[in-house]
This record gives sequence, structure tokens and C-alpha cells, in this order.
Amino acid sequence: MDLVLFDLDNTLLAGDSDFEWAQFLIAQGVLDREVQEAKNVRFYEQYKAGTLDIFEFLDFQLAPLARHPREQLDTWHRQFMANSVAPMITEKSRALVRQHLDSGALVAVVTATNSFVTGPIVREFGIPHLVATIPAQESGAFTGKPRGMPAFKAGKIERVDAWLESLGLYMGSFGRSWFYSDSHNDLPLMARVTDPIAVDPDDTLRAHAQSAGWPVISLR
Repeated sequence: MDLVLFDLDNTLLAGDSDFEWAQFLIAQGVLDREVQEAKNVRFYEQYKAGTLDIFEFLDFQLAPLARHPREQLDTWHRQFMANSVAPMITEKSRALVRQHLDSGALVAVVTATNSFVTGPIVREFGIPHLVATIPAQESGAFTGKPRGMPAFKAGKIERVDAWLESLGLYMGSFGRSWFYSDSHNDLPLMARVTDPIAVDPDDTLRAHAQSAGWPVISLR
């Protein structure tokens, strides 16, 4: 059996679900536009630059989950899927996912974006496993804090290793392993697989991929 890992934002999606979720809440009037939009843009620029403080960002990203009941959050998310996510899903992405699923590989999305936002997106692709940043809950209500290590940079390796261990597996269990990503933030995990693939990569990842001889593809 082979292992296939996909980053989500700007990889399988032609856009960033993390950024767009905050923009969606701003458009709904849930978050203050003047204050929150500037913060959202600032965090996104820090992510692209590789300077993001993930815990500072999660305080921003997870706070709205703690202020509203789950039923309301789920209603908003269904609207978010229809209005914001559906246009970011390309046929090329769907076809690549189907190809790996049909091959019998163990397939997962590995993303820094929290599992509340990304769970329905991953299910839309038909991918059976999600390794993501986990928003902590108490009695079904979100606390506004992450649980455990965020799945960001080297944290993705820790979360993937823990997930594989829960299945009685490890990276060496697979003849081949793929990781598809657009971001230089994912270089630690890309270095762990046999087949790293740069997808519509940022400039830093593109340069690294070309130097290392990694394939560079587009799903747009």
C-alpha cells in the first residue's frame, strides 16, 4: 500500500479556506470588518512569508467558534461551502484525488487549517482521513483554543506520525509516499516522503523543487 498526503489550501483548493472563512464571517457581519479584515490579511501575508506565529493566529481564528452555538456555526459553514469553497474546487483536483483513491492508497489531507473548517471540504473530495489542527471542545462547545500541536510546519510531521501510529503504521510501512503542497511552510514534511510534489508553488518552494528535481504541477 502507498501513502498519499495532500495539503489543502492553495493545493487541492484554488484558494485558501482559512482566509476565506474569516472573510465569510466578516461578510455575514459576525466579525467587525474594519478590525478583523486587516488582521486576516496580515496573518495571511505572514503565513506566505513564513513568519506566522501559529498560536497568535489560532487565537484569532478559533475565537469566533467559541462565541456561537454549534448549530449556528454549522449553518454558516454550509453557506460557506456553497458560496466560497465550491468555486475553489477544480476538476483537476478531483481527478487527482480519484486517481489515488482508486489505486488503493491510504489518502489523507494534512492541513494547518482547523478541522471544523476543513472537515466538510475533505469529505466533499471523498478523502477518508484528515490530519488538521484540532479546535478544542468541552461538551460539544468550542473553547477557542487548539488541542495538542497545531498541524503547521514541523507540527505536520508530529500529527501525521501520531495518526499513522493510531493505525498501527509508520512512514516506513509504505512502498511509496506522496505529499502534494504549494507552500514552503511544508518543506519539513515534503522532505519525509519518497515523492514530494510541488503544486502551483510559491516562489520559495518552486526554487527548492527545481533545485531538488521535484515535480512541479498545476491543479488550476
